[in-house]
Amino acid sequence: MPLLLTVALTHLAGRRRQTLVSVLGVALGVGFFIAMSALMQGFQQFFISSVIDVSPHITLSDEHREPTRQPALVAYPLGAVSVEGVKPRDERRGVKRGLAIAAEIARLPGVQVAPSLQGQLFLRYGSAERNATMIGIDPAAEARLTRLERDMVAGSLHALETRSDGIALGVALAKRLGASLGDRLTAVAPSGVMRSVTVSAIYRTGITAFDDGTVYMPLKQAQILQDRHNVVNRIRVRLSEPTEAPAVAARLEARYGYKAESWQEANQGIFNVFVIQNAIMYSTVGAITIVAAFGIFNIISTVVFEKTRDIGILKSLGFAEADITRIFLMEGLAVGVIGALAGWLVGYALVAGLSSLRFSFGGGGGAMSSDRLRLAWSLYHYLAGGAFSVVSAMVAAWLPARRAARLNPVDIIRGVS
Repeated sequence: MPLLLTVALTHLAGRRRQTLVSVLGVALGVGFFIAMSALMQGFQQFFISSVIDVSPHITLSDEHREPTRQPALVAYPLGAVSVEGVKPRDERRGVKRGLAIAAEIARLPGVQVAPSLQGQLFLRYGSAERNATMIGIDPAAEARLTRLERDMVAGSLHALETRSDGIALGVALAKRLGASLGDRLTAVAPSGVMRSVTVSAIYRTGITAFDDGTVYMPLKQAQILQDRHNVVNRIRVRLSEPTEAPAVAARLEARYGYKAESWQEANQGIFNVFVIQNAIMYSTVGAITIVAAFGIFNIISTVVFEKTRDIGILKSLGFAEADITRIFLMEGLAVGVIGALAGWLVGYALVAGLSSLRFSFGGGGGAMSSDRLRLAWSLYHYLAGGAFSVVSAMVAAWLPARRAARLNPVDIIRGVS
């Protein structure tokens, strides 16, 4: 084996320029693979952690996943029965026994629960008017469930507890209304109820949909505005283990009959985009390594062509076809391994450089805002990039190695003579 390795390294040393170009090609492929993987995975982890931090893990709402089955269909499940033109029952919306259900869920281990009432609201401040989504909350429970308290830029959630007419606005909504802390607004609900409310807090989540269109107020005040006393239509749940949300949501839905949506289900469309994004990224970066593999194929094919006479001499000295194949496979392996090691250094330098970049977008703050690129440092990226480069190099070397092993020494000698 040492003799075969010496022959292989001698061949590569004889064509230093081509060997260096092939090694650089592999190194760049591995380096960009590591950098892009760290960038994509870092962004996805940041997004997921932000969603987990801002939103409840499970939302039990006053909706049903499927419409109620008609009595005829229940009585004759296997019969040729068809019910058409059924008008949904006109009933008062809300989670029946909502507060009692919330108390039951709260007794589960590792669970935080916050019942709420969500609806539409019309706000007026002077001549400024805006529609908004109103969420009636228990401020103490909300502080345990979400990071709303940490997102406050003025006032606090505690201020909503101390006064019954308090309201919390997003920074964008407050700016559009021209309102600031302590100002009194007029709130009008679709029920026709009108009340005067006081801006007790202003928050910034970094999510435009929240900051520009969502207001929070005490649950009792929201129930009065909506004319839905003692009613809740959302029970939001936070788990100690967010990954268990789909299983827990399925159990809650089966037990209470209402639709329970996990954070994974709510963001399924975005996760599908992540899958497509990863496929495009790995295909693009992998193509760089494949192009480098063509360079390895080219250099080994050239060596085989130039060393045809040497191959004939080696086979006449007793070298088997397997030995000749090993020599050229070793050449491809050497280029792949050296390129992978150099690529690790390139990837580390790229990730370090990207992580040091800082951006200023103005008006930052909130869970979803960031002044830098989010990158994930993972040993897997290095191992996957190195393995892919080595495998590509071996495949590229195998084709000319097989041709070299099949050369007939007699034909070589005759051709030379």
